[in-house]
Amino acid sequence: MPVPKKKTSKARSRRRYAVWLGKAKLQAQRAMTIGRSILSGRNTGFYYPKAKSEEEEEE
Repeated sequence: MPVPKKKTSKARSRRRYAVWLGKAKLQAQRAMTIGRSILSGRNTGFYYPKAKSEEEEEE
């Protein structure tokens, strides 16, 4: 099993953590944008299943 040969410096580990947080923030922004477009009805370019209305379920 591979193990690190030297201790990782605080600067390097903090930099990696900052990059990881930045990627997560970008994904969260994209998810919010898609959600807003779905709710506003201006969505084009992606598919999502629409909920069945009550009339369709009764038939």
